[in-house]
Amino acid sequence: MSKIIVIGAGMIGSAMALDVASNHKVVVADINEKSLQKIQQKNNAIQTIQLNVQDKNVLATTIAPFDIVLCAVPGFMGFETLKTIIKAGKNVVDISFFPENALAIHDLAQQHQVTAIVDCGVAPGMGNIILGYYNSKIKIERFECLVGGLPKIKKWPFNYKAPFSPIDVIEEYTRPARYVENGKIIIKPAMSDVEHVEIPEVGTLETFNTDGLRSLIYTMPHIPNMKEKTMRYPGHIEKITALRDAGFFNKEAININGTNIIPLDFTSNILFKEWKLEENEEEMTVMRITIESNKEKIIYHLKDEFNKATGTSSMARTTGYTATAAMQLLLDNLFIEKGVFPPELIGKHETCFNYIMHYLQQRNIHYKKEQFNL
Repeated sequence: MSKIIVIGAGMIGSAMALDVASNHKVVVADINEKSLQKIQQKNNAIQTIQLNVQDKNVLATTIAPFDIVLCAVPGFMGFETLKTIIKAGKNVVDISFFPENALAIHDLAQQHQVTAIVDCGVAPGMGNIILGYYNSKIKIERFECLVGGLPKIKKWPFNYKAPFSPIDVIEEYTRPARYVENGKIIIKPAMSDVEHVEIPEVGTLETFNTDGLRSLIYTMPHIPNMKEKTMRYPGHIEKITALRDAGFFNKEAININGTNIIPLDFTSNILFKEWKLEENEEEMTVMRITIESNKEKIIYHLKDEFNKATGTSSMARTTGYTATAAMQLLLDNLFIEKGVFPPELIGKHETCFNYIMHYLQQRNIHYKKEQFNL
């Protein structure tokens, strides 16, 4: 039994803690006391610590007694938190969607003899793992990842609920999107190139560019065509684009009746209430991964729904359990290299790929595979 600390007691951090608590001694750390109380109500064997991760000395002291760290903090503080964990000499699996390039601290992790698996969720995460596996088997010409978290019941005007922080969702909607076309990196505004796709058992969804390739741009430069797009119910992105273009996502303060207000803060506060996923509200995660060579096309489909038995959201399951699978992989010494590793560099090892797939299947998360000759 290992000693695990989960940093971040939000929806996904809580799901990770509850997943591993049956086999390990688990402590959850968060600055929000209410979030900590909530997780203890679900499993009183899980201990909690109130922690401000931005106090780096306290963070380093807090994680010192633990065997491994699961990091689930908001993206804006993810990179610095990860650096502190690495400097403390702790192996870590991270799901923070931070804008910085995690590979920039690969050497730092090697110096501290640390293994850090980053972006280890559903997307980025499982899409990378699947790509990494097939990249070791065939010469890939095209990779496409379509992914979205959707409420089961549509609510006007947005037809959307956020399973994580609205700030991180808005970051997806504002950060320029990079994709690879004919071997060249193309940069377009987020939410561009809106297209409609038919998804089995779901229906028509709209797809649009987001900056989801992340590490793949650097680790898979030999694949000439790579793209990641987010999926939402039709009509969602038109409303978001209107907010963006009208200035609601701006970060520069404006003065209203003598008070300085940052439009992004105001918008996030409004959208937090509008997009808040209520306790036990049903939602689903939908993903389609397409990998093509000159000879074959491989498609993985995922449709995962809210788990009524455990009260766990689909996004928390599909994201969090990928991370806990990677954590167990490290604890079982099935991956022992030192440095920073995005998921595609884990998935390229057949043993690791099969281990993670089996771990998810045990939790009733199924990636269904189709294969066609071209």
